[in-house]
Amino acid sequence: MFGRQSERWMQHLSLVVVLLLAAGLALPSAANPRFDYLLHCGGCHIEDGSGNPPEVPDLRQDLAYMIGFDAGRAYLVQVPGSSQAPLSDASLAKVLNWMMETYYPQLGGDFKRFTPEEVTRHRSERLLDPKQARAALWPE
Repeated sequence: MFGRQSERWMQHLSLVVVLLLAAGLALPSAANPRFDYLLHCGGCHIEDGSGNPPEVPDLRQDLAYMIGFDAGRAYLVQVPGSSQAPLSDASLAKVLNWMMETYYPQLGGDFKRFTPEEVTRHRSERLLDPKQARAALWPE
């Protein structure tokens, strides 16, 4: 029914559609830490950060404590969901900062923001037992 030109046109159109879809999927991640959170963290911690305590921590209660000292900050970068996410160190830093801004709006910008360099430093060390490492960070 279709001639050779029509078939070639459909092939080109299909390629253009695939490329546009791929570009559309990649763009939100590059520009939107909320999208990255939902994609890489939201499955366990839920969209609102509530998680499923005690197995999955409630980010709305735990982050403010964790960012106050180096071992806590390292832990947030080293947990498998963070350290193994297919994000650049800069993008992961943006996600962690977005989480603070979202779940602790009362802080405004008044917290030590994660930097790509800090993420790089901590991400190089993997946690063997995240649950045990987390328990060691809490005061008795």
